[in-house]
Amino acid sequence: MESAEIRRRWLSFFEERGHTVVPSASLIADDPTLLLVPAGMVPFKPYFLGEVKPPYPRAASVQKCVRTPDIEEVGKTTRHGTFFQMCGNFSFGDYFKEGAIELAWELLTGSVEHGGYGLDPEKLWITVYEEDDEAERIWREKVGVPAERIQRLGKEHNYWSMGVPGPCGPCSEINYDRGPEFGEEGGPAVNDERYVEIWNLVFMQYERGPGSGKTDFPILGELPSKNIDTGLGMERLAMILQGVRNMYETDTLRVVMDKATELTGVRYGAAEGSDVSLRVVADHLRTSVMLIGDGVTPGNEGRGYVLRRIMRRAIRNMRLLGATGPVVGELVDTVIGTMGEQYPELITDRKRIETVALAEEAAFLKTLKAGTNILDTAVSETRSAGRTVLPGDKAFLLHDTWGFPIDLTLEMAAEQGLSVDEEGFRRLMKEQRERAKADARAKKTGHADVSSYREVADRAGATVFTGYTDTEGESTVVGLLVDGVPAPAAQEGDEVEVVLDRTPFYAEGGGQQADTGRIRLDTGAVVEVRDVQQPVPGVSVHKGVVQVGEVTLGAGAHAVIDVIRRRSIARAHSATHLTHQALRDALGPTAAQAGSENAPGRFRFDFGSPTAVPGTVLTDVEQKINEVLARELDVTAEVMSMDEAKQQGAIAEFGEKYGDRVRVVTIGDFSKELCGGTHVHNTAQLGLVKLLGESSIGSGVRRVEALVGVDAYQFLAREHTVVSQLTQLVKGRPEELPEKISGMLAKLKDAEKEIERFRAEKVLQAAAGLAAGAKDVRGVALAAGRVPDGTGADDLRKLVLDVRGRIQGGRPAVVALFTVVKDRPLTVIATNEAARERGIKAGELVRTAAKTLGGGGGGKDDVAQGGGQNPAAVDEAVAAVERLVAEKA
Repeated sequence: MESAEIRRRWLSFFEERGHTVVPSASLIADDPTLLLVPAGMVPFKPYFLGEVKPPYPRAASVQKCVRTPDIEEVGKTTRHGTFFQMCGNFSFGDYFKEGAIELAWELLTGSVEHGGYGLDPEKLWITVYEEDDEAERIWREKVGVPAERIQRLGKEHNYWSMGVPGPCGPCSEINYDRGPEFGEEGGPAVNDERYVEIWNLVFMQYERGPGSGKTDFPILGELPSKNIDTGLGMERLAMILQGVRNMYETDTLRVVMDKATELTGVRYGAAEGSDVSLRVVADHLRTSVMLIGDGVTPGNEGRGYVLRRIMRRAIRNMRLLGATGPVVGELVDTVIGTMGEQYPELITDRKRIETVALAEEAAFLKTLKAGTNILDTAVSETRSAGRTVLPGDKAFLLHDTWGFPIDLTLEMAAEQGLSVDEEGFRRLMKEQRERAKADARAKKTGHADVSSYREVADRAGATVFTGYTDTEGESTVVGLLVDGVPAPAAQEGDEVEVVLDRTPFYAEGGGQQADTGRIRLDTGAVVEVRDVQQPVPGVSVHKGVVQVGEVTLGAGAHAVIDVIRRRSIARAHSATHLTHQALRDALGPTAAQAGSENAPGRFRFDFGSPTAVPGTVLTDVEQKINEVLARELDVTAEVMSMDEAKQQGAIAEFGEKYGDRVRVVTIGDFSKELCGGTHVHNTAQLGLVKLLGESSIGSGVRRVEALVGVDAYQFLAREHTVVSQLTQLVKGRPEELPEKISGMLAKLKDAEKEIERFRAEKVLQAAAGLAAGAKDVRGVALAAGRVPDGTGADDLRKLVLDVRGRIQGGRPAVVALFTVVKDRPLTVIATNEAARERGIKAGELVRTAAKTLGGGGGGKDDVAQGGGQNPAAVDEAVAAVERLVAEKA
């Protein structure tokens, strides 16, 4: 049974039994504590935590998931993978243990002809929590599983919680016996390789308190509403139903390994080392395609960093298998072919996905060469210092700046007899990730405990947003925090977070900046609102300072936004939609939105593109946008179902989380997008849009920055003033400026070349004198000293080689010349063959000199170059070179 059919049967089975089928959420987690969705229950987490009321009593889904903590183990074992699909069924206060157990057994053992998976009941083993008599009894008495195939396990194995205070409970796992060829008998308690877990049923019936680890926490009592959360690993079930030994041999991964074999000529099963690489390629390329499909682009932080890391591991492993040219295109095409039936959007977005993947491959192949040079220098410096361990910060630099996977650094360092400070590297990586997560959390919550906002939501409900139609309105203070702590009142000068029952203030989201303004209380108090966030879904938190009086919980309030700022942001947001559509018209659907920011009078828009957008295309896009403004198109918003929005052709932003009902913003016949932001009523209100230019912000991602309305006019006015001044200076008309300035620059360049030629000749004239003045150091002719400051690196190198060539008589010769350029010392050192035969090497001499200068350097035995930070140490460096030559001679 193919994976697509496993998925179809899962959803059909539960839909027929009263479950709402929920489409897989994006892999981009809507949770500041998570980069990516790691489990099937994550999209339902707000329901289980009580933050949001579930819209249905029962649900079923097949959720895309990515886990990367054990990425280094991928391929080395057949059980580790980064992407998987988790089939889940959920009950929110509806059925409980008996219902969950009976549904699971029915689907697993039901006949294939009647929609089941057709597993042999005799091969299924059950584990339950050691104290869960109820679950054990249901399995034995209601389902009929023999007692000898039911095993009780402790809290470490069969108890679930989120790792924080909240819901928890025992779980029961269903395991499949793969037979004696996979090891000894005795059930999952003895051998989890033979008795592989396929389905975990979690019974959320208790509330846990604080504690560490998987077992060290108190149980506070029973939950008022008991829930069910189950997860079946599709890849594991596919492995069983397809009769293969591991998940890499299932239909969706084996085809990728076969393509890698076709591209490299290396057969799976030929050798353990190549098998590991083939498994890495298959797993990582599939994960990459799924991440790019959900809008993740390669980068150096966050989700982009995860994608870049796994893509580069895959590319490197293809190189280890013998691939010499680009290979990602064909592998991506294979992944889309095998996963497209389950996720049709991969086929729709094929061109965009391929564009991003190919750009990352091209960038890494270039980086691989540059990074190798950097690593060679780091290895040389480590050896010169007498160490055998490459510092963790060097490995981090290679990883963070050059995209070098740590395992590549480990392997290449080992080839040169060095180990790597992995602990230091991972510490720096952890610090970087924690900073990113902390920034995201702080932006949303202002460092307050999220539970404080949940309490407001439970007590007062969601904040009603009135800002689509109103700029001010009456409301009530239903939540108040002072310095991040709930408080009944706040005094003048206090930093506060105010929650209103209804508000015209727009909370930052969807790329649109928050409103600012004032809240005036019935008591006369005034709060200046500087920011608005939604730390938990539906609760708008107004952050600001009490300017006058005392703010009290429950007080009546009148909220007023800064209308001028709102209108300016609305113009920017509408202009962003127009820019998005104009870019798609010019570049195709690959120019999909990858992020945006809408601020007063300006906006930036990020989009997918493998190359820079030509200036002529950007000019055409700008003209098209302004032509739309002149057409005076109405801007309307309508709430509809997601299916209706798709049928109407509305564009959705990659990675954005949408509900069943969505808001569609339409601009005449030109643009239609899903959007929760505020907009103008007619395009004429934008006045003018000026694109300032575009640039790269990452592999395959470009950014356009622009001004709108008065800000655009002011920019053009300044430009006009500059043009007028230039026309006066060059004595020409505006249209003649490019030609006249180009001519001036050409003359200047010619003059600079002439000056450079004279300077180079003057430098080289000194060659004869330097050669003649070479000092004899224990039989070695040493020409060392300082040449005029400002001598460039190329000229210094030519001079050194010229002097070396002038030293005659077959004597061993060393030429070491120094200069200072822009307060930074520079040295080039060369040796002839006779000197090298005595063991005198240019690279070693340069490292000694550069260390004295407070820097580094390297090169070959015959010629090397280095530099430093301390120009005052040049004479000392000359002396250091002379001492080393004397020692070697």
